[in-house]
Amino acid sequence: MSTSVSQTGLVGASALDGAAVRVTKVVKTFGRGSSQTVALGGLDLDVPAGQFVCLLGRSGCGKSTLLNLLAGLDEPSAGTVDLGGRRIAMMFQDATLFPWLTVGGNISLALKLAGIARDARAPRVAELLQLVQLGGLERKRPHELSGGMRQRVALARALAQDASVLLMDEPFGALDALTRDVLHDEIERIWRERELTVVFVTHNVREAVRLGDRVVLLAPAPGRVDVDIPIDIARPRRIDSAEVSERARWLTERLQTQRTGAGE
Repeated sequence: MSTSVSQTGLVGASALDGAAVRVTKVVKTFGRGSSQTVALGGLDLDVPAGQFVCLLGRSGCGKSTLLNLLAGLDEPSAGTVDLGGRRIAMMFQDATLFPWLTVGGNISLALKLAGIARDARAPRVAELLQLVQLGGLERKRPHELSGGMRQRVALARALAQDASVLLMDEPFGALDALTRDVLHDEIERIWRERELTVVFVTHNVREAVRLGDRVVLLAPAPGRVDVDIPIDIARPRRIDSAEVSERARWLTERLQTQRTGAGE
């Protein structure tokens, strides 16, 4: 089986015909022989530049596996993953900040790794903290911040890499509902301002409908695209709106169908 991962310019952006992400017939297996597990089974997915796509599905459907392939943290067993040389940043459910560094130090480290000169880092740190509405907190330590504030710092650190594709693996899953709603507004604002392409993994159906231009529902065993629907609700959206609730109800029913095996 052929394998290709193109995240460092092996495939030019023009070759993707306007797509920021192209996944073609991707298979991912773990283990060997009788213990082998097929996590993804010939998955195809295109994400146009500037689109906000939410990946939805029950545990074991391959959402995080797909995100790891996009991030270059793993390689497909077969098929191709092409990002046209675009820079990628990733956020996880845990902010994973270095506790011994200040807020500014965590972001400055990302800038250093991105090759930003020392004398240019402090202004960039201040700019990024303003972007995530944490201006003036450079000297705080992670333990002094709330969970939502730590995730904002993690977002600022991701944006420090000047990536055009932002991968988000359940970044708000551990937060309370009120904080999550605030961060929904923030990530939507930053996505628009930065003209990012976002691939956002979640288990929360309403969150997917609230945020996404499009929701891709993966079916498990092995992971593949089950439903791929546009979300044509005008922005700004509210997670408790009737329109969001209606589409979330339909997707929830589809997830329940997957669980029972009906229609498979």
